Amino acid sequence: MLSETSYPVIQATLPVVGEHIQEIASRFYKHMFGEHPELLNGLFNRGNQADGRQQQALAGSVVTFAGFLVNDPTHLPDHLLSRISHKHVSLGLSPEQYQVVHDNLMWAIVDVLGDAVTPEVAAAWDEVYWLMANMLINKERGLYDAVRLSPETVWRTWRVAEKIQETEDVVSFVVERTDEREVKPSLPGQYVTLRMQMPDGVLQPRQYSLTQADDGQHRRFAVKRVRAEGAPDGEMSNLLHDHVKVGDEVTLSAPFGDVVLEYTDRPLVLASAGIGITPMAGMLSHLVKSGSQRKVLFLHAADSPASFALRNQVTADLAALADASLTSWFLEPAGEGSSADSDAGTVHPGFMNVKDISLPSDAEYYLCGPVPFMQAVRSALVGAGVRAKDIQYEVFGPDLWLADYQ
Repeated sequence: MLSETSYPVIQATLPVVGEHIQEIASRFYKHMFGEHPELLNGLFNRGNQADGRQQQALAGSVVTFAGFLVNDPTHLPDHLLSRISHKHVSLGLSPEQYQVVHDNLMWAIVDVLGDAVTPEVAAAWDEVYWLMANMLINKERGLYDAVRLSPETVWRTWRVAEKIQETEDVVSFVVERTDEREVKPSLPGQYVTLRMQMPDGVLQPRQYSLTQADDGQHRRFAVKRVRAEGAPDGEMSNLLHDHVKVGDEVTLSAPFGDVVLEYTDRPLVLASAGIGITPMAGMLSHLVKSGSQRKVLFLHAADSPASFALRNQVTADLAALADASLTSWFLEPAGEGSSADSDAGTVHPGFMNVKDISLPSDAEYYLCGPVPFMQAVRSALVGAGVRAKDIQYEVFGPDLWLADYQ
């Protein structure tokens, strides 16, 4: 909770800070990397920096947190903090690095707002920062403790055992363990961070959802090639597609992620678009491994049957369950009667429309795909009477949806 001294100051200055937070965040990152260039080597994803997503996520998170402190202090955004914490531990973030962030963020606030940042204003926003930072530090300490790891030991080496071309632009990697140390099992829906050295010598991290339940020796994830013009966008995916081969060794974090399938008897609806199928496939694989008897509706949208990544795995897993079905939407359907369409279950043209199916009562919903897709599907589900608490979603990269402060 904010102190009685800081509360009125944050209440009064939140609108102006919110108005300028994007510029504050932009200057913060530029200044921090100038002072600490080592942070660009292995910790920060420069692709997200280049397109502004990381700045947007930080800006929205801080202002959203401050907004809750002022307007609803008994219901702080735990979902947002949990999502940030899981991303941080998957990158090996340490508590000491919060001081570096603090010093550079406060510098940026003063740099942008100038004389408006009186000692009282600076002290109040300092309090906001440390309230949020200490909550994150405590959550992250618990996550490290749960897997009996530390920021230094969260990484381990795996060897590429298989490289499978799923579609024209999606490749699956099966990696095998290289030593006998204990492997923390993944939960359905979690991801790992892959850290690799780029051609210029800089280590870069990317998160990839695990697409199959662990067998104790292997892990599996899928990578879509990002066809952007020039680095850094797509540099990891293109490196993995073009240069990483069977027998090469890669560095992965332990599995993390807060969007995890709950084991209940309720019907389950998994809805994905494009490469958003990856965590959904992982959840489905765990259901098969556990011998689940749940009713499962798997909904997927893609440009065409040929771009339906992991289709063989998904259809095989659905067939192995007692009560499961697949419904697909394609912008460019295959010809009538083709095997590609028949493998995709019930097929509809165009974008995913939940009105095309009969939604089971009292179901749990998990979404993954581009944010506009998830916003549209979530809105349609809520409009159809689905409770908001029964809908979870996974975002690839910084979560600009949760951090959208309006």
